[in-house]
Amino acid sequence: MFFQHVFDKSLAQGSYVIGCQATGEAIVIDAKRDIDVYLEIASQNNLRITHIAETHIHADFLCGSRELSAVTGAGMYLSDEGGEDWQYQFPHIGLKDGDLIRVGNLTLAVLHTPGHTPESISFLLTDHPATDKPVMVFTGDFVFVGDIGRPDLLEKAAGLIGTKEAGAKQMFQSLKKFAALPEYLQVWSAHGAGSACGKALGAVHSSTVGYEKIRNWAFQHDDDEKAFTDLLLAGQPEPPKYFAMMKHLNKVNRPLLIEVPKHQKLSGSAFLKAYRNGLKVIDARDKINFAKGFIPGSLNIQGNNSFSTWAGWLLNYQEQFVLVCDDYQIEDLTRKLMRIGLDNIYGYISDVNDLGIALQAADVISIEEFKTLQNEDVQIIDVRGVSEYEAGHIEGANHVFVGTLPDHLDKISKDKQVIIHCQGGDRSAIAYSILAGNGFKNVKNFSGGMNAWLASEGKTIASESD
Repeated sequence: MFFQHVFDKSLAQGSYVIGCQATGEAIVIDAKRDIDVYLEIASQNNLRITHIAETHIHADFLCGSRELSAVTGAGMYLSDEGGEDWQYQFPHIGLKDGDLIRVGNLTLAVLHTPGHTPESISFLLTDHPATDKPVMVFTGDFVFVGDIGRPDLLEKAAGLIGTKEAGAKQMFQSLKKFAALPEYLQVWSAHGAGSACGKALGAVHSSTVGYEKIRNWAFQHDDDEKAFTDLLLAGQPEPPKYFAMMKHLNKVNRPLLIEVPKHQKLSGSAFLKAYRNGLKVIDARDKINFAKGFIPGSLNIQGNNSFSTWAGWLLNYQEQFVLVCDDYQIEDLTRKLMRIGLDNIYGYISDVNDLGIALQAADVISIEEFKTLQNEDVQIIDVRGVSEYEAGHIEGANHVFVGTLPDHLDKISKDKQVIIHCQGGDRSAIAYSILAGNGFKNVKNFSGGMNAWLASEGKTIASESD
């Protein structure tokens, strides 16, 4: 048997290539949209991608199953569970609980495991030349290492009111099915630490059924449904706005993108024409360089592993935009954006200094300056997540989450001195650019954030990162 885990750090998303080396057949589970990685793996290992499967209709990335099927001709094996509202709306091979997918000498048995979503399924893999007992289970967003899938996304991200309690109860029952599996089974899920699909995902990629039964919090409340559902629904992170769009695009027919696009580097005149015509500018430089000088109105989303998540929060799917990034970054950023369906890149520039535009500079302050201003008539805005804020915040700070800041500008004073902060400076850099782009003049960025504040108070620095 051939097995390879493909992990995308930008979305903490895992997909899988599993092959029968005797027959050369292979299946890909939960493919990301830039499919060249799977084609390369298959080519290097003398495999043909003959089967494509998904564990559920994903909310956090645009699944590449249809692109992969268009290129390889492989059949798509997708859930037909969950009822009529949860059916894929394009041709596929439907799967129900108990069905078998045969890939050469391998079989994948379908387990219906609703909770995260009503149609969610898991795959129980058996490598028959080695044993007639299953060896791995692919759980999607059902069971993670150290956590389980959240059932509130449909309500919070897609607006399906009343679904989270029903999902939590389904999850309670599905976990009993998981707990009955052999304890030696390897567990491979669709996400790891850093994903918004749970609140306590582990940093390692794989576990076993037995280990999860001992260490995963969800299995410590398997005799009390009320306590379990209350814990499951409490403290979940804010789901990015783009999740609703992913749910839609992963369910319906949509345009395919079978290659990673190549985008043009714009001349100064071409950029200025686009800029003056109102195209949004996304500056992917690091926060320090951005602060030194940025194009007025530009949005600073650093080109790190969180780039696609914040782009999904703050961009829409209709408008074109220009990137500011180095030449070596453009392919990586294009991949990160296409993985969530943001394909409207008009082009990019790499130098903001020779455009004939008067650049702005961010007002970044130290912990010392922050403390001198703290007792004055200032408004302190904490732009972290609500659970972070509730766990502990600077006295007097108001909370406005950066992802929803554009919708709550009325909460920011235009009369007082405003000081924004987050945990370590990344999110407050985004927030500063949002406020500057919306005409706020009296804003300072306490970039050290809670990390610097707690250190100055002699307290333990929180583990959350930006």
